[in-house]
Amino acid sequence: MFYYLNGTVAHTEPNLIVIDVGGAGYACHTSLQTISRSKLGEVIKLYTYVHVREDLFDIYGFADTQELNCFKMLISISGVGPKAALSILSVTTPERLSLAVISGDDKILTAAQGIGKKLAQRVVLELKDKMAKGLTETPYEGISSVLVPDSKLAEAHSALIVLGYSPSEAAIATRGLGEDLSLEEIIKEALKRMM
Repeated sequence: MFYYLNGTVAHTEPNLIVIDVGGAGYACHTSLQTISRSKLGEVIKLYTYVHVREDLFDIYGFADTQELNCFKMLISISGVGPKAALSILSVTTPERLSLAVISGDDKILTAAQGIGKKLAQRVVLELKDKMAKGLTETPYEGISSVLVPDSKLAEAHSALIVLGYSPSEAAIATRGLGEDLSLEEIIKEALKRMM
């Protein structure tokens, strides 16, 4: 429906930004990460997701497409609704979430309000499954020469898939990045390339 909203920040409160676009104020539910990157009176672009039900029309807004993709991936998991996904994204960045999934660390998720141990474990497990399916479903020519199993590049490739990128996009973005970089640096550099 809306791909993004571009306007002036008119009001903020916990997990909500009101953005003035041409005189209309759009209330966008958002993460604390996005709120921390916005200031009253400044122009901001929020990438959006619209959640519609019979009795509900909510707009969710994010400062970048990585956070939006991560939000969509989280709400695709059984038991994780938009509020839980925002709660997770309020305590971690998409990059750190990807690293947590790769390493099987659910502690970062339990730091989010309303996320218990069982749900955190389900999120990690299901996102790992999505990463594994993404690696096998769409083969990319030359991927074997780029990715060595259990290497930092392979883990970065998996992390990008968690963020919603296709295996071929992830392979292209990580191509040529050196193993001398840390995993987090490889992911950040790959995300820069895709932007």
